[in-house]
Amino acid sequence: MGTNTDSTTDEIGATPTRTMVLQPVIPCSSGADARSPDTRLDETAGLALAISLNIVAQRAVVVTRPRPSTLFGGGVVDEVCDRIKAEEIDLVIVGWPLTPVQQRNLERTWKCKVIDRTGLILEIFGARARTREGQLQVELAALSYQRSRLVRSWTHLERQRGGFGFVGGPGERQIEIDRRLIDDRLARLKRELDQVRRTRGLHRKARARVPYPLIALAGYTNAGKSTLFNRITAAEVFAEDMLFATLDPTMRQLELPSGRTAILSDTVGFISELPTDLVAAFRATLEEVTAADVIVHVRDCADPDTNAQRADVEDILENLLDGVERLDDDGTAKPPPVQIEVLNKIDLIDTEEHAFLAEQTHYNDDVVMLSAQTGEGCDDFLACIDAVLAADESVETFDVAFADGAGLAWLYERGEVLERDDSDGRARVTVRLAPRDIARFRKRLAERLPVE
Repeated sequence: MGTNTDSTTDEIGATPTRTMVLQPVIPCSSGADARSPDTRLDETAGLALAISLNIVAQRAVVVTRPRPSTLFGGGVVDEVCDRIKAEEIDLVIVGWPLTPVQQRNLERTWKCKVIDRTGLILEIFGARARTREGQLQVELAALSYQRSRLVRSWTHLERQRGGFGFVGGPGERQIEIDRRLIDDRLARLKRELDQVRRTRGLHRKARARVPYPLIALAGYTNAGKSTLFNRITAAEVFAEDMLFATLDPTMRQLELPSGRTAILSDTVGFISELPTDLVAAFRATLEEVTAADVIVHVRDCADPDTNAQRADVEDILENLLDGVERLDDDGTAKPPPVQIEVLNKIDLIDTEEHAFLAEQTHYNDDVVMLSAQTGEGCDDFLACIDAVLAADESVETFDVAFADGAGLAWLYERGEVLERDDSDGRARVTVRLAPRDIARFRKRLAERLPVE
């Protein structure tokens, strides 16, 4: 069970799979009314387009009473079956979690592959993962997903033209694998991911010895996080107008207007009803969010569903941060991360909406309007981060020998030098620093130690 999807991608690129997208609308489900049926359908279709599928039909289907056997009612199942035959459809995507029984019965009736929302997201993650860590996390989530579906019958799919991806198609590996082998592989993957977490923890400790604050970009998928990341760091992170364009975390050094340095992290995007297995599998990646000093919630303010997306992201962030022990490098407890909200894509809204948002955010220092695409408002964003970091700092004056060039350089690099007086045979430097840096430099002067 691997996660190498290059051959699959090539196959899809050469002959795009003819696909139907069905979006069940279940009024009795929690949160079902938060989004319109068309919005939910468009999101599922967008997920399908993210891996270059050929969508030949799509529809939202109201499901008043979900059937345990097929989810949909008999009439809908028959209508879809006729459409599949007429359009020669090879794949049906159901934008809702299907039970193994429902998935098996629909495949038997429709004579084509059927994957649900979780399976589709796994396909995308498999196509996007580039680092070893990302590939491990995708495989862990995919195996956990497949483990509950070993009872499926694949004989009716053997006439199909190869597998759609690592969660689709009847390939030999899918047929032969059993629960014991999956459990063994899951155990190995978890051990490898534990090592990833330990390594990442060592990297964080190394950063703590020269402690730059960590700024994590978080938000709904396709909100523009990677575009913003590239804009303010001059990086070249993959950024496209598609869902889950970024999967693997990327970090860059960022110089702020005051001269202080921070580390900026671009993370995987969130999505509504993100499967629990995926959240658990990607916890190693999302640990950068839980360790951040500042979390920047990037929102697509041009999306008509932006408020519902905001609620989804806030719920996921709350769950991620709940119960997480945040410790500084000296073992003391760190305060919760400060959160900043960025209203991105203001270049895509009309003048009236722009004026409304500007009025709403005028007196809120933790909300910034910008366009990562054009650069408008990005300077205000950097100034906002600077102000947030400065709020946790204190002003201190140190007397430093001229010969201590390393110490002087450290003060300039670590803090914001407000005043310097060289008239007394030494440098009297007044600097704004974080409390932990003040304590560190005091100790250095007292013990004549080099700055760590």
